[in-house]
Amino acid sequence: MIKSSLVIQADHIQRHYMDGGQPVEVLRDVNLHVKTGEMVAIVGASGSGKSTLLHVLGLLDQPSAGSLTVAGQPAERLSESKRSLIRNRHLGFVYQFHHLLPEFTALDNVAMPLIVRGIDRPAARQQAEQLVEQVGLAQRALHYPSQLSGGERQRIALARALVTRPDCVLADEPTGNLDRETAQSMFSLLQTMNQELGIAFVIVTHDPVLAALAHRQLNMEQGILHGC
Repeated sequence: MIKSSLVIQADHIQRHYMDGGQPVEVLRDVNLHVKTGEMVAIVGASGSGKSTLLHVLGLLDQPSAGSLTVAGQPAERLSESKRSLIRNRHLGFVYQFHHLLPEFTALDNVAMPLIVRGIDRPAARQQAEQLVEQVGLAQRALHYPSQLSGGERQRIALARALVTRPDCVLADEPTGNLDRETAQSMFSLLQTMNQELGIAFVIVTHDPVLAALAHRQLNMEQGILHGC
């Protein structure tokens, strides 16, 4: 069930970069409202601005113009420490490449956001164990990323994104580096986590099968988001 409260409210977002002294528009008047528990898929050609939009929504990049509210908190003019705090408490991230820390076990990778939050290591690991089990990898918890398959690493990355029980997970091509069978498994897991935990997802994907699972499919074309 999709609730009415908004997790992300982006209005008239613009983003441009300077190239040789000339502004290059990447996002043009983007509007996107994401409700609690909603799964939104954003599709579009490479270079259309999808990843830049995720970076703005995730407070990793600042818009050139427009307003952004995350979990009820206006994001304009926030200090970097405050932006980091909002990211840690309200957002989760999954990328095409897992970005796991190679020197830590799968379990400790999942626990890391909680440790960063200030939770002591034993308690963080206990909470992480629950997520590792939920993504079906309890038996691999003490393995290092180099000992895991690509699909297993992505599952651990998803568990890490979910361990803080964020309001929204931002996923950039989460199945783009996986074979079809493994991607299908990841699709099912994303859908299950969305339904069971009530966490919103904004997913950038080229895969029409994954996009079809979402409550809404939006199209990004030359920096303009259609169908929002």
